Amino acid sequence: MSVCGLGGSVDSLRQRTESTDPLTQAGAPVQCTLQGTPRVSAFSKDGDFVIGGIFSIHYQLYTVIYNYTTKPEPPRCTGSLNSRVLRFLRTMIFAIEQINNSSQLLPGVSLGYQIYDSCIAVPVAAHVAFQLSNGQDPVFLQGGNCSQSGVVAAVGDSGSTPSISISRIFRSFSIPLVSPFATCACLSDKQQHPTFFRTIPSDQFQADALAKLVKHFGWTWIGAVRSDSDYGNYGMASFLDAALREGICVEYSEAFYRTDPPSKIQKVADVIRRHRSTAVVVVAFAASGDMKVLLEELARDPPPARQWIGSEGWVTDPHLMSFGFCAGAIGVAIQQAVIPGLRNFLLDLSPSDVAASSVLTEFWEEAFNCSLTENADLSKRVCDGTEDIRRLENPYTETSQLRASNMVYKAVYAIAHAIHNAVCEERNAIIQCDKHVSLEPKQVYTELKKVNFSQNGYHVSFDVNGDPMAFYELVNWQKSESGVLEPVTVGFYDASLPVGQQFRINGNLTWVEGDTQKRKVPVSVCSESCPPGTRKVLQKGKPICCYDCVPCPEGEISNMTNAPDCFLCPREFWPNAEKNYCFPKPVEFLSFDEVLSIILAVLSVGGAFLAIITGMLFFHHRTTPIVRANNSELSFLLLFSLTLCFLCSLTFIGAPSEWSCMLRHTAFGITFVLCISCVLGKTIVVLMAFKATLPGSNAMKWFGPPQQRMTVVSITLIQVIICIIWLVVSPPFPVKNLSTYKEKIILECALGSAVGFWAVLGYIGLLAVFCFVLAVLARKLPDNFNEAKMITFSMLIFCAVWITFIPAYVSSPGKFTVAVEIFAILASSFGLILCIFAPKCFIILFQPEKNTKKYLMNKK
Repeated sequence: MSVCGLGGSVDSLRQRTESTDPLTQAGAPVQCTLQGTPRVSAFSKDGDFVIGGIFSIHYQLYTVIYNYTTKPEPPRCTGSLNSRVLRFLRTMIFAIEQINNSSQLLPGVSLGYQIYDSCIAVPVAAHVAFQLSNGQDPVFLQGGNCSQSGVVAAVGDSGSTPSISISRIFRSFSIPLVSPFATCACLSDKQQHPTFFRTIPSDQFQADALAKLVKHFGWTWIGAVRSDSDYGNYGMASFLDAALREGICVEYSEAFYRTDPPSKIQKVADVIRRHRSTAVVVVAFAASGDMKVLLEELARDPPPARQWIGSEGWVTDPHLMSFGFCAGAIGVAIQQAVIPGLRNFLLDLSPSDVAASSVLTEFWEEAFNCSLTENADLSKRVCDGTEDIRRLENPYTETSQLRASNMVYKAVYAIAHAIHNAVCEERNAIIQCDKHVSLEPKQVYTELKKVNFSQNGYHVSFDVNGDPMAFYELVNWQKSESGVLEPVTVGFYDASLPVGQQFRINGNLTWVEGDTQKRKVPVSVCSESCPPGTRKVLQKGKPICCYDCVPCPEGEISNMTNAPDCFLCPREFWPNAEKNYCFPKPVEFLSFDEVLSIILAVLSVGGAFLAIITGMLFFHHRTTPIVRANNSELSFLLLFSLTLCFLCSLTFIGAPSEWSCMLRHTAFGITFVLCISCVLGKTIVVLMAFKATLPGSNAMKWFGPPQQRMTVVSITLIQVIICIIWLVVSPPFPVKNLSTYKEKIILECALGSAVGFWAVLGYIGLLAVFCFVLAVLARKLPDNFNEAKMITFSMLIFCAVWITFIPAYVSSPGKFTVAVEIFAILASSFGLILCIFAPKCFIILFQPEKNTKKYLMNKK
């Protein structure tokens, strides 16, 4: 940053006065004089070594429009006096007086001071810096470079921006500046500010603490305002970086300064008001004077309900506690301290002391609204001596929470210890100091880098950047029993602790609505948290904190809040209805306890009983013509095979296993071939029987009972061989079908070799077609009871069933595939037994008169 307004400060620069005297030209000492009028200090005291002090006693700069016809006046301060800052500079005086009375620190050496008012303005601060660098003597002799000793070190300023200007001026003279207030992280740059030190932590630590504070309460959508100064701009930049790392988004970020036009302040206030329904939390990285201007503007209209998060620059300022709508504000503050004797020193102001100082006079008149000089201000009464400062309620007298005052106290002691180390030494346990030594500021600067001491229990040291270790208290604005806002310590932030333990909250907090921590924390998010079972999808053109919650796709879950993505369940698991948990997929198969299985099992057992009862009936009437005429041996074998066909369907019900998978397909294939081979044998017998009735035919001789048995055995043996090859090469096996249904597992029998399965079915189909063709050829043979007609109908049903089975089998899902197969087995089995045996049983039982050889042999 460039130093502004140096024109007013140039008047104080030293200038060599050249002499025309021959003696001077011959080598006589050069006479040096100060140009311009020296600046008047607010407080001063002579001493062996002088310490400078720069404080913003006033908050406004007196501005003058120059017409360039007269010499410009030095910049000066105006406006009301800041009694809180007055306490700070009086703390500096108290510390110096305490050191001067000490027998351990700088014994026999007196410290003096020169304290100036900078009104937190760069032009004034720069002018003061040159004033402290020059010294007080208007005319002096110091060799040929016009360099005279001013102060050995300085304390100040009250803000970062003026401190930057002072530090850049002081570095040319190696004068150390120890600031109790300037927190800008930029001042840690030793290339730019080599002689700068501070007792207050850098804003880098404060920014991290504020970001962790915001994150702790789950606030991810915030507003931000800052002072348009080095303190606010650098501090907010550090905070935004830390907030980004914590996943916090900023809805708006506005900068302002106390001297901005009212329209600019109103615009910032309107931005805060306008976002009523979104960012409830507002982080303010601002100086106290700037914050006062903004809060005054917000108080004009009904102030918005905002949860304020404050930086140390304003969150403990008692002047701001009057804004009741800021109740519940939370922020970081400098650690509280106890300085013994300070309160009595502050209150020990006699009328003569007040009258001797223009600053104290101004303070006294403003505090008690009276005038110490008669007729000075007719609007005020004359102070009559009854004014008691001990009864005054004012930031100057408020010493219950000493924070920044302790930073001033430590800064003075740090400089004193540096001077002590430079001019004192211990001999025989006695400390001896040389107050006549020519102490250069550079020596103090060197010793300041090495100071390491404790004062009143507070440790003081500086790292390589001139910064102390950061420790903050977390304060919360809470109303006392009397209804007055006051900062209450509710936690701390200690940067020296390990990560994860630095941030602690110990007390109950009051929120903007007046709730406590035991109740509801204010919510400040752009989008509500996405519950488990959903994932975040960023809204186009908005920050990452603004998103939509999209349900997880089918088969995927998210088991955490604000999940960035969903993930698939393991193959054998499936999401629950809320899609936040994977549970094992239900295993499905055609079990015996299902209604469909029970029906099929009843039909299967019923069909087997029907075949057995038919066999028993035929056996009982085995001597009757209708039984004997239809090849009773093949009929009994057919009924036996039908019984097996009915029963083999039971192997398809229940959980598949290795044995059941192999058994169900091979048993089905062999029993059906046995069944059809019997039907085929009966069909051939019918054809041969009618062919044998022709003259000269001996067909039955070639297809008698032995040949019939061999035919059935041979045909069945082929199927047995096919099944054996199938089982040896690639047998059926149980498998978990995860593809048919995504949400459940189908436990079924894999075919193993599809060629083997279709070979078994194809062989059955080939026999059925062949049998059907033969039956069709024999259906019109002349006879009262031609069995070929019944075989034709049975084969027609059989073929129809198995032709429709193929597409039904392929398209049926899950356990219904097995049900279709069972149904096909039962339907074809019932078709055979009903078409072939039902008419015969009907004649045997209900038409015994037709069960005669004469009737059977009678031609139509």
